[in-house]
Amino acid sequence: MDILDLPFVGIPSFCKFPVVNLSCLEEAQADAAILGIPFDLGTQVRPGARYGPRGIRELSTHYSGACNFDYDLGADFVPSDVKFVDCGDVDVIHYDADECLMRARDAVEMILASGAMPVVLGGDHSVTIPVLEAYEGREPFSVIQIDTHLDFVDSIAGVTKGQGSPMRRASEMPYVESITHIGIHGAGSSKKQDFDETLALGNVIISRREWLRVGLAEVLKKIAPSNRYFVTIDIDVMDGALAPGAGSPEPGGATYREVSDLLIGIASVGEIVGFDLVEVSPPYDVAGITCLTASRLILDFLGAIFRKRQ
Repeated sequence: MDILDLPFVGIPSFCKFPVVNLSCLEEAQADAAILGIPFDLGTQVRPGARYGPRGIRELSTHYSGACNFDYDLGADFVPSDVKFVDCGDVDVIHYDADECLMRARDAVEMILASGAMPVVLGGDHSVTIPVLEAYEGREPFSVIQIDTHLDFVDSIAGVTKGQGSPMRRASEMPYVESITHIGIHGAGSSKKQDFDETLALGNVIISRREWLRVGLAEVLKKIAPSNRYFVTIDIDVMDGALAPGAGSPEPGGATYREVSDLLIGIASVGEIVGFDLVEVSPPYDVAGITCLTASRLILDFLGAIFRKRQ
């Protein structure tokens, strides 16, 4: 009897990748490991990103079939000889943000120790802070942020690890060489002082209007030079009409194709040491289109990264 394993059948791990417990990850010898951080205590306005990892996984099963050939690429969508696994979610604790973030950092450290590349499903954008903290003691790298908002706020009412502060905290990590902010255009994306301060550090800002004006090739040239990059993708960089299930949606954002082509281009700029996709909030989604788009962007980037490595 033929086994079809259709998208709506079975356990919805990400793209139906094998499920591997973090404690067994080293033996699995995976090339990349999916990790969910279902945390949204850093959210200021629209909560719900704690359901992001589950929503993304469920819609990702749409891409789990054997028909993997991409005509545009002239190659398999994701290389068949690369081993991807899903390590489930960080076991978050309600009402204890610090404990949640510590557990997230520990989980990413375990992925890195196994030799796999971390691929993190948020959660609000504050989860990027512990993810980057997990790289302490490793080779330096630069950060590429694809986002509507600058996220360079120092603190709000004494809170220094909210969803508006991950890039400020990243800039303080000695092993982060630089930050390139791409797609910035949203209202509330930091005060003028924050923009001035990130530029004073030598970081690069490429606004959404500049991205449109100069085109993809020039955007890639403007990325701060480095040999290694961590990429953080906030789904709200997409237009709010195309990704309504975002924590802080804005009009005037990018299309799926623009973000996908940008990620494929970034894969050729330098070695990608990990990435996250954050701020997917399924309670605000419509017909699952945000979750579906997020899962496709993750697969696009994974495929580009590992085709480049091969």
